[in-house]
Amino acid sequence: MNRIFVYAFAVLVVFSACNPSKNKGDSKHLSDQELIDVVQRQTFRYFWEGAEPNSGAARERIHIDGVYPQNDKNVVTTGATGFGIMGIISAIERKYITREEGVERLSKILDFLKNADRFHGAWPHWLQGETGETKPFSKKDDGGDLVETSFVAQGLICVKQYFKDGTEEEKKLSTLADDLWKGIDFKWYTRGQNVLYWHWSPNYGWDMNFPIHGYNECLVMYVLAAASPTHGVEAAVYHEGWAENGKIKKEHEYEGIKLQLRHQGVDNGGPLFWAHYSYLGLNPHGLKDAYASYWEENRNQVLINYQWCVNNPLKYKGYGKDSWGLTSSYSVKGYAGHAPAMERDLGVIAPTAAISSIVYTPEQSLSAMRNWYENKKDRLWGEYGFYDAFSETDNWYPQKYLGIDQGPVVVMLENYRSKLLWKLFMSDSDVQNGLNKLGFQYEK
Repeated sequence: MNRIFVYAFAVLVVFSACNPSKNKGDSKHLSDQELIDVVQRQTFRYFWEGAEPNSGAARERIHIDGVYPQNDKNVVTTGATGFGIMGIISAIERKYITREEGVERLSKILDFLKNADRFHGAWPHWLQGETGETKPFSKKDDGGDLVETSFVAQGLICVKQYFKDGTEEEKKLSTLADDLWKGIDFKWYTRGQNVLYWHWSPNYGWDMNFPIHGYNECLVMYVLAAASPTHGVEAAVYHEGWAENGKIKKEHEYEGIKLQLRHQGVDNGGPLFWAHYSYLGLNPHGLKDAYASYWEENRNQVLINYQWCVNNPLKYKGYGKDSWGLTSSYSVKGYAGHAPAMERDLGVIAPTAAISSIVYTPEQSLSAMRNWYENKKDRLWGEYGFYDAFSETDNWYPQKYLGIDQGPVVVMLENYRSKLLWKLFMSDSDVQNGLNKLGFQYEK
């Protein structure tokens, strides 16, 4: 009997070791760091296994189920590709992939970008992955997109810094990244005025007529425009264009949480990606200029978003301290820029909003992440991490991903853990020159 008992016990031990639900992989028993690692690793897969195969770049979207047929699997999006480039660097550091695998993939992506359509140095919003040719985002948006291009440049500068002292192959990659970002003609996109324009088309010229004023997701574009050693702009472009000679300043508060800047179109802060996209490389800690403290602004934007969802003035199902986050994402009816305002809150939560805010609100972000992973995993979790968005009110749980929302999850989780991408971007001498030109205080 003793031998039988010992044998049975041994089998049980082996079974438990092999069964992820009975060891530290059990979602109910993950530490905070284990949970962060699981989410970061799984989300990174969007930019690795899920990448467009010819280019290695980030797909615009991936739909998992057949409910939402997809006919654009080879369309890549430039902004998310920039985020994915940064994600690959983080994956090398985390040993999700080897350094050699990372160099190989990054070389593939950068070679694709080198040969793809560009318009005065700027890439379009969308590219065909098989050919590198432009896929129009809309009829007149068929040329350069300076905002998406700046998100690419943010990633290129991190590549430049990460590999500059490496092997000969890595130094070659670093040089290519530097050449690509320095090829962006920011000056062209001023039209000779003291402001940057979002679009230019070879077929429609400046017809879209979109001068970029703050505050929104575009701060890094103005920093890079000032930083460019080849096609740089003067400080007046920033102060007169982005800041509109001080009109960017507009104090507002929600339940005692204060904002310093005019958030375009919403008093309580825009969609949460405004606190993410420019700050994947641009470190908000200690970042100040004549108009704002950007750490304070971003953190308070997130806190307002969180408190709005806790208060839940529209009484949507499922909102609360452990389920919050309004940003631009898929919505029950198409796509929407969800934000804390009565007309902009549609009952749709996007996991990227809370998770990518972890650098500002670690306790609140971890609470939401744990709730979704432990209690709603069957409806919210898939091959590439949390799905893009959901609504408990509408019982709406689409199995869909958007590249532009996946990227900040990977990068901001890494910045929370190690500040890796912040350190790389902020260590670049061109970036520092640009910040100095615009009068910023910052942490190197």
